[in-house]
Amino acid sequence: MEQIVAKNQTANHSSSSPLVFIKTHGELTAAILSGVLILAGWLFSKQDSSFLSILFFVLAYVIGGFAKAKEGIEETIENKELNVEMLMIFAALGAAMIGYWTEGAMLIFIFALSGALETYTMNKSNREISALMDLQPQEATRLDGDEEEIISISQLQIGDLLLVKPGERVPADGVVVSGETTIDQAAITGESVPVLKQVDDEVFAGTVNVKGAMTIKMTKPSTDTLFQKIIQLVQSAQSEKSPSQLFIERFEGTYVKIVLSVVAVMLFLPHYALGWSWTETFYRAMILLVVASPCALVASITPASLSAISNGARKGILFKGGVHLERLSHLNAIAFDKTGTLTQGKPEVTNVVVRKDMNENDFLIKIASIERQSNHPLAQSIVQFVKEKRKLPLLQPHSLEDVPGWGVIGSIQDETWKIGKAEFVNQEEADLFENGIAMQFASEGKTIVYARDDKGIIGVLALKDVVRKEAVQAVKLLKTLGIHTVMITGDSEKTAEAIAKECAVDEYISECLPEAKVEKINQLKEKFTTVSMVGDGINDAPALAAAHVGMAMGEGTDVALETADVVLMKNDLSKIADAVSLSRRMNAVVKQNVIFSMSVIFLLICSNFFQILDMPFGVIGHEGSTILVILNGLRLLKT
Repeated sequence: MEQIVAKNQTANHSSSSPLVFIKTHGELTAAILSGVLILAGWLFSKQDSSFLSILFFVLAYVIGGFAKAKEGIEETIENKELNVEMLMIFAALGAAMIGYWTEGAMLIFIFALSGALETYTMNKSNREISALMDLQPQEATRLDGDEEEIISISQLQIGDLLLVKPGERVPADGVVVSGETTIDQAAITGESVPVLKQVDDEVFAGTVNVKGAMTIKMTKPSTDTLFQKIIQLVQSAQSEKSPSQLFIERFEGTYVKIVLSVVAVMLFLPHYALGWSWTETFYRAMILLVVASPCALVASITPASLSAISNGARKGILFKGGVHLERLSHLNAIAFDKTGTLTQGKPEVTNVVVRKDMNENDFLIKIASIERQSNHPLAQSIVQFVKEKRKLPLLQPHSLEDVPGWGVIGSIQDETWKIGKAEFVNQEEADLFENGIAMQFASEGKTIVYARDDKGIIGVLALKDVVRKEAVQAVKLLKTLGIHTVMITGDSEKTAEAIAKECAVDEYISECLPEAKVEKINQLKEKFTTVSMVGDGINDAPALAAAHVGMAMGEGTDVALETADVVLMKNDLSKIADAVSLSRRMNAVVKQNVIFSMSVIFLLICSNFFQILDMPFGVIGHEGSTILVILNGLRLLKT
């Protein structure tokens, strides 16, 4: 990767050099030079200097057509099938054979120009990666006691302490161990406002330390940072083709064979059937070879798809391939995980109720001591509440057993506690505890955590997770697009109902274990044509994989990010509506291009058959339509 960055930096440094321009824009340079040679050949033809005229036209053929001819021949040999490039070569050579050097050279020139335009589209999309790579620091300041050492990031190891000074980019993913500062995370999350970072906060490689100095502890190797994941996602998106692209590529081979067969018939039939001269027959066959070529049709999809992927990357929407981008346009149902997706995922303890024979502080110490060994968000919130709000000391539990989707069983001070859902500790006892006070908490949208020992229910904790500010607006936007919204959660019926009402989703499904989420997604797939799932946790990964399009929050777990088809880098749910709109725009542009290109081909073929179309107009009409569909696709680069 360092070599790639070095190349990018060198190119940027010397971009004004003509040699660098020619090397970087080889196809465009060849097309322009071909055009100059055609002009020279045409001028000499007017001076009755046929030798020089033909010489310049031959040079125009070779320089303008070399890249496309090489590409066409290599693909033909590799795939054992003729392609569009070969049709253009045959047509240009055919035009030259009957003395139409200018028209043949013009065909090569415009074909080379349209190829350069397609390459520009690819480069424009690649620029998103190059821009990201330029943000990746190549060196870091590692601390060894009181000593500072500047080393390459490739030499860093997990656990290294790194000093990040004001104005420097963070060299690796890690957590702050000392210092307080603000970080500009725009490169990663798209947030324009710097974020305050304190001890224990996570920081990402490539972000900018705006204000103060800080020391971070490296938590991931340089090859596995969030920064690198973004680059890999954009790269994979460019290489993975959509169903429409694959169809056109399959169709191209068959279409080329049909065109060549028809041209072969046209070389003889009109002469005998319609009385055309041999020169006219051959001339019309060559025009047919030009105008019937599916160049515009082939170029209808790829530039549009790459432009849309590039547009999404700029907005913080990363598609892992054109297939997912295309599929989103047909989305008619979307399921959201609750915790960490519709809500902030950082619930706070709001109520504590304990059994009459239990001291509240003792209860909190024991439940937090057991939960400290769990990674569940609710467990971490309880521990944080007891340590920071109540400032109580924690104990070391003897054992802990995690029961996924239900809770934990822990042993502390010779007591065994079950902590989790009502069904886990005993539904009947939970409902009756303190006159059913938990039901009241649940009706307020709070999540209830129960604890019991061998005597019965010890106490309950009520936690409230705050709904994301953008969640309500995001759901509203999706509804305006005609998309059915569903919330899937493991919380109780009452809690789920309250959160669903606050978010205004069309439907909610409560008390859903991870395996049940997959079942619910499959049920939605039977009811709706295209279904998406949005989540952020490990327990969401199976459902993300089961959905037609899985979407992960950028701050979600690595498993969710790897499983999902689309990643929302800023954790902004309103970007989902942007992604759907972008997909629909792309499909609309593709349809426009396909209809336009097919219409032009049909019109040109008919005009040629009725002998009202000459070679120059055939070349301009055919290649002009190719350039127009590419330019139409490039419109998707605009936000």
